[in-house]
Amino acid sequence: MAIQADPELQSVSPERQGRRPGKVIALLNQKGGAGKTTLATHLAGELALQGSRVTLLDADPQGSALDWAQRRLQSGQERLYGVFGLARDSLHQEAPQIALQADFVVIDGPPRVAALARSALLAADLVLIPVQPSAYDVWASHEMVQLITEARVFRPQLRAAFVINRRVVGTVIGREARAALADQPFAALETEVSQRIVFADSVAGGRLACEVAPQCAAAREVVALAQAVREVLR
Repeated sequence: MAIQADPELQSVSPERQGRRPGKVIALLNQKGGAGKTTLATHLAGELALQGSRVTLLDADPQGSALDWAQRRLQSGQERLYGVFGLARDSLHQEAPQIALQADFVVIDGPPRVAALARSALLAADLVLIPVQPSAYDVWASHEMVQLITEARVFRPQLRAAFVINRRVVGTVIGREARAALADQPFAALETEVSQRIVFADSVAGGRLACEVAPQCAAAREVVALAQAVREVLR
């Protein structure tokens, strides 16, 4: 069951028309399994917990973020931010209108759908590229880099950064991945997000890691990620 857009997001209220639009953050990777949806829901949640008005757009035809939001609704959890599906290539036209009603718009992008990915790029102020610390993920990122390079022809102000995600705690693979990304035209955020059971447990119940275990390392990593994103967007 899809969660519909908030009615107030369907049009821009008169008092908001003169307001500077919120920032649009797109999480994109043409390789599946990079953890986009987990990062998108947690990043949106942390920004909302910090007091920002946030909307998450599920632009993945699989609708995983919508499923997460539905589980949250069914379990009676507090609604932190609006989530609705927008898996169509008019995303770049609709997301800026939604941004007039939010401080941040987070887009959970699609894997392997080039038209949707291009539309998300044209809507975004910042693109985060989640990569797992493996050679396969680094190699697969070249396609995303090419799409961003093309988008910058139309949006030269578009910013992009890699996020090392699902790093296995206690290994050196993360450092090796960071070294492999050094030749890319975009930097990798210093903040890394590790592979932790609490992420899987929280997603299954439509919750955030900080709601399952407030003082856990995963929650601290998400806070650091949100801070890094704010700094990039300043």
